Amino acid sequence: MTHAIVLIQAERNALADLGGQLAEISGVAEAYSVTGEWDFVAVLRLRQHDDLAHVVTETLSRLPGIVKTQTMVAFEVYSRHDLDALFSVGE
Repeated sequence: MTHAIVLIQAERNALADLGGQLAEISGVAEAYSVTGEWDFVAVLRLRQHDDLAHVVTETLSRLPGIVKTQTMVAFEVYSRHDLDALFSVGE
């Protein structure tokens, strides 16, 4: 499985609708509206590494209102949720 974080800058007139559009994209596990230099953060969880190029360049970045993206691919994934699931086996 490939995990990636995509930082997204958007046009002002796209802010109201873009979060919902991001969340509907296959492979986008979560989309957050955030403060600061970036307007949205999308968390991608993809079955195959090759899916990353399709989701980011062919789908996500072509949404109307997206000005700029920056993609970071995760080497390792650490999650309290995953640890809780691991230790709850057999409970």
